[in-house]
Amino acid sequence: MKYISTRGQTPALGFSDAVATGLAPDGGLYLPESLPDFSGDLVRFEKLGYAELCCEFLRVFATDIPAEELRVIIAQSYTRFEDPAVAPLRRLGKNLHVLELFHGPTLAFKDFALQLLGNLYERQCRVRGESINVLGATSGDTGAAAIYGLLGKPRTAIFILYPDGRVSPLQERQMACTGAENVFALAVDGTFDDAQNALKDVFGDLAFRAQHHLSAVNSINLARVLAQCVYYLYAWLRLPAAERGNVEFVVPTGNFGNVLAGWMLQKMGVPIRSFRVATNQNDILYRMFTTGEYRIGAVHPSLAPSMDIQVASNFERFIYFTVGRDPAKVREVMQTFKATGAYRFAHFNRDTFTASHCTDAEIPGIIQRVYREHDYIVDPHTACGFRELDPARVSVVLATASPAKFPDTIKAAIGLEPTHPSLEALKSRPVVKQRLKANPAVIKGFIVDHAV
Repeated sequence: MKYISTRGQTPALGFSDAVATGLAPDGGLYLPESLPDFSGDLVRFEKLGYAELCCEFLRVFATDIPAEELRVIIAQSYTRFEDPAVAPLRRLGKNLHVLELFHGPTLAFKDFALQLLGNLYERQCRVRGESINVLGATSGDTGAAAIYGLLGKPRTAIFILYPDGRVSPLQERQMACTGAENVFALAVDGTFDDAQNALKDVFGDLAFRAQHHLSAVNSINLARVLAQCVYYLYAWLRLPAAERGNVEFVVPTGNFGNVLAGWMLQKMGVPIRSFRVATNQNDILYRMFTTGEYRIGAVHPSLAPSMDIQVASNFERFIYFTVGRDPAKVREVMQTFKATGAYRFAHFNRDTFTASHCTDAEIPGIIQRVYREHDYIVDPHTACGFRELDPARVSVVLATASPAKFPDTIKAAIGLEPTHPSLEALKSRPVVKQRLKANPAVIKGFIVDHAV
C-alpha cells in the first residue's frame, strides 16, 4: 500500500518511509491512497486479543514489513500495559461505557501509538543502519508517551517542545525526569500552538530535515492515527451485538487525531453510528462543527491542558476527505487559514460528527457527578466527554488519561487524591529541561548541538 500527501505535491511512499518522514515535504499529511474494507473480517476479529487484533489490522497497511517481524514488533509494544485487556471497556450504566486508554507506561492514550512508533523507529535504525532524531510538540501527554517509546533506544534522540508552565506538574516530570541521555525536554515560551508552529517551520526546512534525519512524532505521523484505529475496533467488538449499530464514541479532543482515527475506521466498513467531538474551553473544533467556520481564537489555560489547542493539525486529513480528496482544494483551505486565521466552508459536511464544549467552571461539577452516580473517577479531559451525552445513543466515552496525573483537580472536586506508583517515583527526581524561545532558528541550533 502507498501513502499520499493531503496536498498532492510529493511522491507516494511506502509505509515505513511515510512513518519515517512524518510530515510530507509539501507540508501535507500522509494518508493511504485508498481505505481498505474490513466489514467482512469483523466476525473473525471478535475472538482476538488486543495485540493480535492490532497485527491483523496493521498488516494491511504495513505491507513493506515482513508479517512475522510486524507481529513481534506489535507484541512487544503492548507488554507494558497494566491491564490484561490493554484497553478495557467498562460499563457504567445503561447505554454508557468508558473505554479506558490509560493503562500504558505514561498513563495516557498516546501510549497505544507511541509504544508502537518507538519500536518502528528502532527497526528503521537497525534495518537502514541510520540514526534518527525525533522532534515533537506536546500540550501534555504526547511528549511523555513519545519519550517512553524511545527511552534509551540506540541511535535515537528525541526532542520534545512543550509550553513552559502550561502542562501539569506531573506531565512535565514525565518528560523531564527520565535521566535518559537521548531525551531532551524543551520548555518553550508561549502556547502549544506556538510550539507546534515552530515544529512545522523546522520540518519545512527540507535540507535541515534530511541532514539530521528528522522525523515527526506528533499525531501528524501516519502511524499514530492507524494505531489508534485499533482501540475503536477492539471496543466495538466488545459491545453487545445489540448495541453496536447505535454506538456513539465520545472523544475528548484537541488536535483531532484521536477522533479522526475512529472516523477513518468507520470509513473502513465498521458500522459505528456517530462521533462526538468533546472540547474544553479552547473550542475551535466545537465552533467548526456547529458553525462551519474554522477560526483561531485565543488559547486560555485550562484544567484540561492537553486540549489547550487552537490549530488542530489532524483536521487537514478530514478536510481532504470533505473536499472530495482534492489536494488543490486542501491547499487553498490551508493557505487561506494560514494567512487569515480563518476559513468558512460554504457547504460543510459534518458527516457523522457532533460536538460539545466544556468550560473550566463545569469540569469539577462533572467529576463530582460521575463519581456520585457511577462511583468512578475521571480525569478533567475525560470529564469533558460527560458534558453532553445523547440519550438516544449507546455512548462510549474515551477515558484518555489517568486521574492520577491531575491530583489537584480531582482532590478539589471530590476530596480524594488519586495516585500511581510511577508518578510518585518521579516526585523525588530532578527536573532537567531546557528553556528555549519558540523560534525555529533557536530550536534548530539546539538540535544541531545534540543530534545523534
